[in-house]
Amino acid sequence: MRRDHVAPGLRVRERAGERDLEACVGVLAQVHESDGYPVNWPSRPGDWLLGAATLGAWVAELDGRVVGHVSLSRSAPDDAAPGLWSERAGVGVEASAVLSRLYVAPTARGHGIGALLARRAVREARTRALHPVLDVVSSDTAAIALYERMGWELLAVVEREWDPGQRVALRCYAGPSDTGSPRGAG
Repeated sequence: MRRDHVAPGLRVRERAGERDLEACVGVLAQVHESDGYPVNWPSRPGDWLLGAATLGAWVAELDGRVVGHVSLSRSAPDDAAPGLWSERAGVGVEASAVLSRLYVAPTARGHGIGALLARRAVREARTRALHPVLDVVSSDTAAIALYERMGWELLAVVEREWDPGQRVALRCYAGPSDTGSPRGAG
């Protein structure tokens, strides 16, 4: 089992202003080049990060440098997990919040940054009495491993057509029933 070590000089804070957004786009470009996330590079990456129904967004800083990002938003029509979770829970999709845009700079991995960012978004969802859910591309094994280590529950695997002729398999998860502590930790 991989153990993440939280680095000294690491902090998670709300994303703020144009300077943060520019830094986040720069890190996103590194992640896209390294890992292929996002699968389709957005024509306006800053707008993609801002999202239409964002409830909150946070950055991770390591020694004063932005190295990661996560956001929490309302369900969008193309999100699969909110509908799956709401059916299972017997409530409307408005009772969920979607964790998305989670990424960490390739050079800053292994410090628990992804888990810290995910826990921050989960905490915000809980504060708003919403249940966190997410969709992740099935080929993103590192993200899947993180969510499963944190106790996220797989709801289903679904296929979506993102662009004409581009079909993707998405793993849909519901957030952990607790605050997101890793399984077996302690």
